[in-house]
Amino acid sequence: MKNILIAVTGASPQVLTETVFALHKQGKPIPSEVYVITTRSSKETLEQGLFIQGHWHKLIKDYHLPTIEFSSDHIWVISDDQGHALEDAKGESDQSVMADFITRKIAELTDDPHVAIHASIAGGRKTMAFYMGYAMSLYGREQDVLSHVFVDDEFEFVPDFYYPTPSDEFIGGKQEGVMLNAKVANVTLAEIPFVRMRKQLERNLIPVVKESSFSKTVARMNAATQAIDLKVSMKSRSIHVLGVDIKLSAKLLAMYVFILEQPDRKMKVGSAFIKSTSHSIRYLEIFDSLGGDVRVYTTFGLEDYIAWSTRELDGLKPISTSFIQTNLSGLHKKLFAALPEEVFEQIKVNSDGAKGGSTYHVNENLQVTFVD
Repeated sequence: MKNILIAVTGASPQVLTETVFALHKQGKPIPSEVYVITTRSSKETLEQGLFIQGHWHKLIKDYHLPTIEFSSDHIWVISDDQGHALEDAKGESDQSVMADFITRKIAELTDDPHVAIHASIAGGRKTMAFYMGYAMSLYGREQDVLSHVFVDDEFEFVPDFYYPTPSDEFIGGKQEGVMLNAKVANVTLAEIPFVRMRKQLERNLIPVVKESSFSKTVARMNAATQAIDLKVSMKSRSIHVLGVDIKLSAKLLAMYVFILEQPDRKMKVGSAFIKSTSHSIRYLEIFDSLGGDVRVYTTFGLEDYIAWSTRELDGLKPISTSFIQTNLSGLHKKLFAALPEEVFEQIKVNSDGAKGGSTYHVNENLQVTFVD
């Protein structure tokens, strides 16, 4: 069986040399291949420390390890569906990209029954470690392992320490003027128990989950055990369903809330509707409470936000069918991107498409709670 080590790392290439050293010392299988998941800004640091400075090849030589397939091509930079690489994964939107990338890579590696995965969560951001652990819990098999590596405190975060050397080798410590002997360092590899859910999943669910985003996977898994309870947060301009938070613009959320407020959650856009400005007023009240883009007020025939705030509504136009359709299209695009289809179908705004005035409605049995 082929053994593969995969690790999430930040700007600490030492995690890889420490892990392989510990595997060797503990008599555990040495990987024949190594892969790393990281950000663009960290890739150069990894290449510099491991390959250019030569610490990776020095480890192999010092301990007479077998050939391990590992090069710059095995350093996977987290990227989105359009191929845009993450620079440092600090942004809020970066988190979903990172989650999708990690879970898909683990899904791919665990697809081969003749491969054993050793996944390390010793490096990288805490969220990276979480997503790696989650992916292993979802896809991991009996032959797969999850681990963390620890070093003595005095050697932790020391730039020149990569592993305990077989002979004396002195390096600079954390404090200026303090020298440390790399030979005496202790490195401990701890295997982390994790729940393997793969066998509990229905056979036809695994292939579907592998093609899903992280958020869709979370929702799909939760849907198997939870009733759909939709929470609307006006403060954060988001909705929460089955463990997934979906950020919406003020325009989109206001439209959703506007329809949810209608009697029986139904709204017939007939001739009477499109002639009345009362619906415009209510929509803009919701929109205003969300602190939306002030340019929207001109869409309704108002000069600016001041006209709205002072209730100078002489030029106010009724809400148009095109405005409703455009915003529902945008809303549905956001929901569908974040949720599995079967969940999306239960929370979306439905339309009967009738000539002379469509009726829009949201499932009246859907449990909706406004939080904040």
